Amino acid sequence: MKVIQIDQVAKEPPTNLKLFTGPVTMQTVVDTELSNKFSVRQVNFDQGVRNKFHSHSIEQILIVTKGTGIVATENEEVTVRLGTIIFIPADESHWHGAVKDSTFSHLYVMSPAQETTQLED
Repeated sequence: MKVIQIDQVAKEPPTNLKLFTGPVTMQTVVDTELSNKFSVRQVNFDQGVRNKFHSHSIEQILIVTKGTGIVATENEEVTVRLGTIIFIPADESHWHGAVKDSTFSHLYVMSPAQETTQLED
Protein backbone atom coordinates (compact mmCIF):
# COMPACT_ATOMS: atom_id res chain seq x y z
CA MET A 1 0.00 0.00 0.00
CA LYS A 2 1.12 3.55 -0.68
CA VAL A 3 -0.53 6.60 0.89
CA ILE A 4 -0.14 9.88 -1.00
CA GLN A 5 -0.88 13.37 0.33
CA ILE A 6 -1.72 15.61 -2.64
CA ASP A 7 -0.26 18.71 -0.96
CA GLN A 8 3.13 16.95 -0.87
CA VAL A 9 3.14 16.15 -4.61
CA ALA A 10 5.18 18.56 -6.76
CA LYS A 11 3.28 20.82 -9.18
CA GLU A 12 4.63 20.71 -12.72
CA PRO A 13 3.62 22.27 -16.05
CA PRO A 14 1.58 20.02 -18.36
CA THR A 15 3.42 18.14 -21.09
CA ASN A 16 1.02 19.51 -23.73
CA LEU A 17 0.75 23.28 -23.15
CA LYS A 18 -1.20 23.76 -26.40
CA LEU A 19 -4.16 21.84 -24.93
CA PHE A 20 -4.86 24.62 -22.37
CA THR A 21 -6.10 28.21 -22.68
CA GLY A 22 -3.93 29.50 -19.82
CA PRO A 23 -1.92 28.57 -16.71
CA VAL A 24 -2.30 25.01 -15.42
CA THR A 25 -0.21 22.78 -13.18
CA MET A 26 -0.29 19.00 -12.87
CA GLN A 27 0.54 16.71 -9.97
CA THR A 28 1.35 13.10 -10.76
CA VAL A 29 -0.24 10.91 -8.09
CA VAL A 30 0.06 7.45 -9.69
CA ASP A 31 2.44 6.83 -12.57
CA THR A 32 3.76 3.78 -14.40
CA GLU A 33 6.27 3.12 -11.62
CA LEU A 34 3.32 2.39 -9.30
CA SER A 35 0.77 0.95 -11.73
CA ASN A 36 0.66 -0.28 -15.31
CA LYS A 37 -3.15 -0.09 -15.30
CA PHE A 38 -3.88 3.40 -13.93
CA SER A 39 -2.63 6.94 -14.35
CA VAL A 40 -3.84 9.42 -11.74
CA ARG A 41 -3.01 13.11 -11.85
CA GLN A 42 -4.42 16.25 -10.33
CA VAL A 43 -4.88 19.14 -12.75
CA ASN A 44 -5.01 22.66 -11.25
CA PHE A 45 -6.62 25.40 -13.38
CA ASP A 46 -6.31 29.17 -12.77
CA GLN A 47 -9.56 31.17 -12.86
CA GLY A 48 -11.26 30.99 -16.25
CA VAL A 49 -8.72 28.56 -17.72
CA ARG A 50 -9.86 25.39 -19.47
CA ASN A 51 -8.54 22.78 -21.79
CA LYS A 52 -9.59 22.77 -25.42
CA PHE A 53 -12.01 20.29 -26.96
CA HIS A 54 -10.30 16.91 -27.00
CA SER A 55 -11.04 13.20 -26.74
CA HIS A 56 -9.34 10.16 -25.26
CA SER A 57 -9.03 6.68 -26.74
CA ILE A 58 -10.34 5.19 -23.47
CA GLU A 59 -12.73 6.20 -20.69
CA GLN A 60 -11.76 8.96 -18.26
CA ILE A 61 -12.95 9.61 -14.72
CA LEU A 62 -12.71 13.11 -13.20
CA ILE A 63 -13.06 13.75 -9.45
CA VAL A 64 -13.42 17.42 -8.46
CA THR A 65 -11.11 18.28 -5.54
CA LYS A 66 -11.29 22.09 -5.38
CA GLY A 67 -13.24 25.08 -6.65
CA THR A 68 -15.92 25.35 -9.29
CA GLY A 69 -15.53 24.23 -12.87
CA ILE A 70 -17.33 23.28 -16.04
CA VAL A 71 -17.26 19.97 -17.86
CA ALA A 72 -18.66 20.24 -21.37
CA THR A 73 -19.41 18.17 -24.44
CA GLU A 74 -20.52 19.45 -27.82
CA ASN A 75 -24.13 19.34 -26.54
CA GLU A 76 -24.03 20.40 -22.88
CA GLU A 77 -22.13 22.23 -20.15
CA VAL A 78 -22.36 21.14 -16.52
CA THR A 79 -21.12 23.16 -13.54
CA VAL A 80 -19.20 20.92 -11.12
CA ARG A 81 -17.95 21.39 -7.56
CA LEU A 82 -16.01 19.59 -4.84
CA GLY A 83 -17.09 15.96 -4.67
CA THR A 84 -18.54 15.73 -8.19
CA ILE A 85 -17.45 12.65 -10.15
CA ILE A 86 -17.65 12.65 -13.95
CA PHE A 87 -17.41 9.64 -16.28
CA ILE A 88 -16.37 10.50 -19.85
CA PRO A 89 -16.76 7.69 -22.43
CA ALA A 90 -13.96 6.85 -24.84
CA ASP A 91 -13.81 9.09 -27.93
CA GLU A 92 -16.30 11.66 -26.54
CA SER A 93 -15.36 15.23 -27.50
CA HIS A 94 -15.20 17.30 -24.31
CA TRP A 95 -13.42 20.01 -22.33
CA HIS A 96 -13.13 20.90 -18.65
CA GLY A 97 -11.83 23.86 -16.69
CA ALA A 98 -12.42 26.63 -14.18
CA VAL A 99 -15.28 29.12 -14.18
CA LYS A 100 -14.20 32.76 -14.56
CA ASP A 101 -14.26 33.57 -10.83
CA SER A 102 -12.84 30.38 -9.27
CA THR A 103 -9.79 28.21 -9.47
CA PHE A 104 -10.54 24.55 -10.13
CA SER A 105 -8.80 21.24 -9.52
CA HIS A 106 -9.69 17.67 -10.38
CA LEU A 107 -8.08 14.28 -10.29
CA TYR A 108 -8.24 12.23 -13.44
CA VAL A 109 -8.07 8.46 -13.59
CA MET A 110 -7.22 6.73 -16.89
CA SER A 111 -5.08 4.01 -18.34
CA PRO A 112 -1.53 5.16 -19.09
CA ALA A 113 -1.93 3.54 -22.53
CA GLN A 114 -4.53 6.10 -23.67
CA GLU A 115 -4.09 8.59 -26.49
CA THR A 116 -5.43 12.16 -26.40
CA THR A 117 -6.59 13.88 -29.58
CA GLN A 118 -6.87 17.69 -29.51
CA LEU A 119 -9.96 18.77 -31.50
CA GLU A 120 -9.72 22.57 -31.12
CA ASP A 121 -6.91 25.01 -31.97
